[in-house]
Amino acid sequence: MANREALRELQTRLASRLQAARAEGSNVSSWLAVETAGQRYLLPLGHSGEIFHWTGVQAVPYTQPWFVGVANLRGALMGVVDLGGLMGTMINRSEQALADASLLAMNPALGVNAALMVDKLLGLRGTDAFVSSDAPGEGAPEYFGSRYTDAQGAHWQELNLQALSQSPAFLGIGV
Repeated sequence: MANREALRELQTRLASRLQAARAEGSNVSSWLAVETAGQRYLLPLGHSGEIFHWTGVQAVPYTQPWFVGVANLRGALMGVVDLGGLMGTMINRSEQALADASLLAMNPALGVNAALMVDKLLGLRGTDAFVSSDAPGEGAPEYFGSRYTDAQGAHWQELNLQALSQSPAFLGIGV
């Protein structure tokens, strides 16, 4: 119950910050920052949808290990993808780790009923939160955007969720 209240509080804070940024006429926040499987990612706010607390997910047989299953999120049946696993870092999560996980629905405008499972929501970030950026490396997936470095030296990978949602890697859930 406390986790739901904390998630609701985070959503309220995020909504307030977005509204304040719009009122000021500035775009101070461009991304939702998340962490999963020890990696940090920046997800475009325009591609992101509603955030849900971990809920019961029904496993689906004969799918990729990173496809967690399907969940009913506010009456919509959505495929749940372990973002870390999709990016190549599968980890076994304890029941407690799953209870702390969040599901980030993709924006309905992307045309996929999918949610990404992430370990931690780290708030909103704008370009002013970073000291440097690099273009995606040679051979990087088409959905990789710039790679950013913050003042503490942490690396953040920008993901284009629209490109990800249309990539063969994402759409190929069957084994």
